[in-house]
This record gives sequence, C-alpha cells and structure tokens, in this order.
Amino acid sequence: MKSLTFLKVLAAAAVSTAAASACAQVIIAPMAPPPPRVEVLPAPRAGYVWDKGHWRWDHGRYVWVDGHWQAVRAGRAWVPGHWQARGPNWRWIPGHWA
Repeated sequence: MKSLTFLKVLAAAAVSTAAASACAQVIIAPMAPPPPRVEVLPAPRAGYVWDKGHWRWDHGRYVWVDGHWQAVRAGRAWVPGHWQARGPNWRWIPGHWA
C-alpha cells in the first residue's frame, strides 16, 4: 500500500514538472533588439562557462542584462540565448544546455 501511495506522489510530481516546463514564457518583441554591447570577457574560470550579456524585452523596451557565469554540466554544451526574427516580430530563444 505504501509503495502505491509513493508511486502516486511520484506520478503527480512528474506531471506538475512537465506542466511547468510546458508553460515556459514566450517572449515576443515588436522590433529588433539593439546591437549587442561590447563586454570585457573575464578570465576563464574552471568549471564555468561565460554566458554573454543580451538585451531583454521588458515592458515595451529593451533592457541590457550583463553576462554571467554558468556552472558547467558534464557532457553538455551551453547554447547562448538569442533573438530570432519571426515575421515582423522578434522571439527570444533562452540559453540552454544541449
């Protein structure tokens, strides 16, 4: 009986995690982002990869977000976030591990 309850809880957690992933916010901007700012890249840091700065769409305007370190994930490569043209609009593709 306890194992059945555990399986129900585990299934509920899996469904809620999947639902949260499916509800990721899609960011659409009506105009192209400004050119990227020139950033001074910091010295390499063991166990981390640099995620360069980018423009974020915030309440009708672009706001610069400074670059930051991402902890390395073994066997994965960091794909930086970027803006992609979609017709007359621009869609933000978030950075992710691949």
